[in-house]
Amino acid sequence: MRIHLLAIGERPDAWVEQGYREFARRLPPECALRLTEVPTGKRGKNADIARLVEREGERLLAAVPAGALVIALDVRASAWNTAQLAGRLAQWMQDGRDVALLVGGPDGLAPACLERAELRWSLSPLTLPHALVRVIVAEQIYRAWSICRGHPYHRD
Repeated sequence: MRIHLLAIGERPDAWVEQGYREFARRLPPECALRLTEVPTGKRGKNADIARLVEREGERLLAAVPAGALVIALDVRASAWNTAQLAGRLAQWMQDGRDVALLVGGPDGLAPACLERAELRWSLSPLTLPHALVRVIVAEQIYRAWSICRGHPYHRD
């Protein structure tokens, strides 16, 4: 099973890249985390934001691997605590199906992405910078995996 983190936005700050890589590299091949960056639409003074978000959504959905479980990261969704995420990760690993996590850009996810998602996950009721979401997701996936494997990284 692979987890595909499909995120709007390219070339994040070095600290984002470093944080993401630190946790992604810790995961074993049976739970590999792969980042796919999807270009952000150009936002200008008179940009049609709804159309830009729609196009970003089309590019995100085109990057979803065939047969993958699609999960939209959405501030309006239910939050999962760490134990719940570990339980879900254990199920995903047992199923063997790839997982695609969709992260929107500065204006969120397109309605088509939310409709396509089989699950929705909120990291927090706070609005987080979309680049920071990469680091948080990578750390939480690593933490959930460590719980599933009895690794000492996680402490209650």
